[in-house]
Amino acid sequence: MVHDLSPFIFKISDNFGPRWYGFSYMLGFVCAYFLIHWLARRQRAGLSPEMVSDLVTYCAFGTLIGGRLGYCVFYDPELLWSFSSQLPFWKALAVHEGGMASHGGIIGIIIACWLFARKHSVNWVYLLDVVAIVGPIGVIFGRIANFINGELVGRIAPMDFPYGVRFPTDILNWPGYEFDRLSTLSQIAQKVGLPSGKWEELLQNYRMDQAARDQVFDVLNKIIYQIQNGDSAVKELIAPLLDYRYPSQIFAMLTEGVFTFLVLFFLARKSRRPGFIAGSFIICYACVRIFNEMFRMPDIQIGFQLLGLTRGQWISIGMLVFGFIMSFYWARTQSQTIHGWLRGEDVKLGGRR
Repeated sequence: MVHDLSPFIFKISDNFGPRWYGFSYMLGFVCAYFLIHWLARRQRAGLSPEMVSDLVTYCAFGTLIGGRLGYCVFYDPELLWSFSSQLPFWKALAVHEGGMASHGGIIGIIIACWLFARKHSVNWVYLLDVVAIVGPIGVIFGRIANFINGELVGRIAPMDFPYGVRFPTDILNWPGYEFDRLSTLSQIAQKVGLPSGKWEELLQNYRMDQAARDQVFDVLNKIIYQIQNGDSAVKELIAPLLDYRYPSQIFAMLTEGVFTFLVLFFLARKSRRPGFIAGSFIICYACVRIFNEMFRMPDIQIGFQLLGLTRGQWISIGMLVFGFIMSFYWARTQSQTIHGWLRGEDVKLGGRR
C-alpha cells in the first residue's frame, strides 16, 4: 500500500484549508469535555459541571504549549533559537516542523491541572485522575492524524507483513540522509513536469547552489502533492522505490489510545484514593510507548541511542520510574475517597441508587 491520504480535510487553495491534525485535537477536547462532565457528576469530588469547561480550556493550552515545547526540548532544541522570514517567524511556533511531543503534552497537562486546582481550590491529584482517563481519547485522534499526515513512520517491515505501508513523505528526508536515493526519482520528476535531464542537473548542483536545493524540495513536495491528489501514474512509479514500513501510528492508536483508555476506565469504576488512576496512566502509557517504539523509526536527526533504544524509549523509561514513585507517594498522602463512576447518584445498580 502506498500512503496517499491528504492532510487537508478540504482545500480552499493549494496549500490552505482545514487539516485533519487540527481537527483531531478539536475532537479530542470535545470528547474530553463530555466525559469529564459525566465523571464529575458521578464522582462527587468537588468538580462542579460549571468548572468542567474551564478545566478543559486549561488542559487544551497545557497540551498545545507543552506538546510543542516538549518536541523542541526533547527532539530538536535548535528550533528554540531558529527564526525565519515567514510566519510564524519563530520556528518553535512552526508546528508543521516536527509537530508535538506526547511526553511534553503530558507535562503541560500536569502543570495546567496544578494551576486550575490553585484557582478553584480543588484536589490537584484528583484532577490528574480525571484527565488521565480522558487523555488516551486525545491520543486516539492524534495518532490517526499522524497516520493521515504520513508522519512518525514505522520501521522497515518484512515483505510478508500484510499491513505494511509505503510513505511518500520519506523522500523529504533523502536530501539530508540518503542523498544517493534521489537519483532514482528521475523518471518521476519528469512526470510532475521537470524537463528531461533537469533533475540530474539539480542534484549535481545541490550542495553548491541554494536555488538548486530549493528546486529539489519543490519537486519532492510536488511528487507528494500529486500522489495525495490521486495521480495513479506517479503513485505506481514511486511504489517500488519506497521502504515498506510498519503502520506504527495505528499500533500507537490501539495501544497508547484504545488499550490505555479501557484499562483506566475499568479501574475508575470503583472508589479509589486520588492518584491511583493518574499513577496507573503514567505506568501504562510508559509501558506501551516503550513497546510501540520498537516499531517506530526514531527521529531521523537523533537516531538510536544508548543500548539501541530511541529517545522516546528513554524518556518513557524515566516516565515509568516516575509513575511508580508517584503512585507510592500518593497512596500514602491522599486520604480523600473518590467515588467510582458506577456509584453515581443517578446510576441505578442492583436496585440501589
